[in-house]
Amino acid sequence: MENKSKLSILTNGLIKENPVLVLVLGTCPTLATSTSVINGFGMGVSATAVLICSNIVIALLRKIIPDNVRIPCFITVIAGFVTIVQLVVKAFAPALDKSLGLYLPLIVVNCIILGRAEMFASKNGIIDSALDGIGMGIGFTLTLVVMGSLRELIGAGTWCGVPILSRIMPGMSIMTLVPGGFFVYALVMAFVHYITTDKSTIREGFGCSDCAMQDDCVDGSGCAKGEVA
Repeated sequence: MENKSKLSILTNGLIKENPVLVLVLGTCPTLATSTSVINGFGMGVSATAVLICSNIVIALLRKIIPDNVRIPCFITVIAGFVTIVQLVVKAFAPALDKSLGLYLPLIVVNCIILGRAEMFASKNGIIDSALDGIGMGIGFTLTLVVMGSLRELIGAGTWCGVPILSRIMPGMSIMTLVPGGFFVYALVMAFVHYITTDKSTIREGFGCSDCAMQDDCVDGSGCAKGEVA
């Protein structure tokens, strides 16, 4: 039972509680950095590293952080790890750092990371918090990669910079702009909603007993109830 519970924590962020597509958090960096696969993947991995590390530290300190200053404490912890990640990216992937620009340091106020710190890490143990960070981070990264793939393929005709569709058709540049981001975001969100909706809860038919207007409804003979045909 314990293993199953931990597996559930790890996998919740992938689809069932995907931070972007289900919880609708982190919309701004999602739209801004999903213009290409590389940008989306880089942003996702960076945010995942911060999410895991901050969750672990906050879970460690949850019993000694005063409740009335917990948010500033969470932000301070997150900011420390964002600084480390930013320096690492700047040192080993300067092109990615330049491409992500301001959105890399803005991970500090990413509502996904702050939200998981407040809702999960501050209330659970180290292992569970680490698993939650991994699951939510992977879900966030997968969303960025999927959206980045669609936007890059349709917008530029490439995938990871490799020409694919550009050989047979011109790209639709609007897909790499904000309107295209919203369109792809809506499509991916609708698809996830469709596959996660419990079809058994959808009623096959509606009778008079389900209608709020049943007292004023017309009966089978075509007459309103109480009238004589």
